[in-house]
Amino acid sequence: MKRTHLPLNALRVYDAAARHLSFTRAADELAVTPAAVGQQIRALEDVLGVVLFRRTSKGLQLTDEGEAGLDLLREGFLRFEESVQAMQAGQASSNYAIAAPREFYAQWLAPRLAEFQRANPDITVQLTADENADFTEANLDLAVRLIDGPENLEGTKLVGGCKVCVAAPGAPESWISWPTYEAPEKARVVLQVGNAGQVLSSALAGIGRAWLPMPLVEEHLANGRLEQIGEPEDCRRAYWLVAPRPQWRQKKVKALVEFLGG
Repeated sequence: MKRTHLPLNALRVYDAAARHLSFTRAADELAVTPAAVGQQIRALEDVLGVVLFRRTSKGLQLTDEGEAGLDLLREGFLRFEESVQAMQAGQASSNYAIAAPREFYAQWLAPRLAEFQRANPDITVQLTADENADFTEANLDLAVRLIDGPENLEGTKLVGGCKVCVAAPGAPESWISWPTYEAPEKARVVLQVGNAGQVLSSALAGIGRAWLPMPLVEEHLANGRLEQIGEPEDCRRAYWLVAPRPQWRQKKVKALVEFLGG
């Protein structure tokens, strides 16, 4: 069934004018001029084909036609408010849906998320490893991505993504390559993989050298499972926490973003 186009702004003005029986007081409520109120009322009368108000010696009065739909209109506005409140209910939700790379979750996000849960024991988290999942299809609140910047999303940088060459002690000088940080030109590549988690596992297994973001290897460098080769290199890519603007504005999302250092 095709819905009739409703002049919602004019109806809102009409409701205010009907409550106050004054274009001036309605204008004060709506933060517009009395002339703008009058213009909206006249436009609404043209659309409806009826007269809504008449001026008398006692002031502004509603016509019978104006009075006829007023209760239903106000009930409709009340339902609108209830609808908006229902849509905003997720802001107070204690459930989080987060997408993050497995290796970043293990090395950086998991301990911080555990601390956040200790401070907020009622929350629950649903985690997916596909950080590039569609926000709508996956019903995500937030995603962590290794990117140059948030582009058309809202975001905050969690940690820099400077890269470092690493290898397990005694590993050969051959290379492990992946799309984000490929092996140096003319290097002998013995393994090509698709993501940082596979690179990290391969390097830990002693297959060869690889470029990896510093946050993923700090712990392994500290405990000696990996060794640093040369100096780290700065790069544009970093780990960003991102979300579309509607999700970013949710209270629960703001709380987590602030906790993680946004």
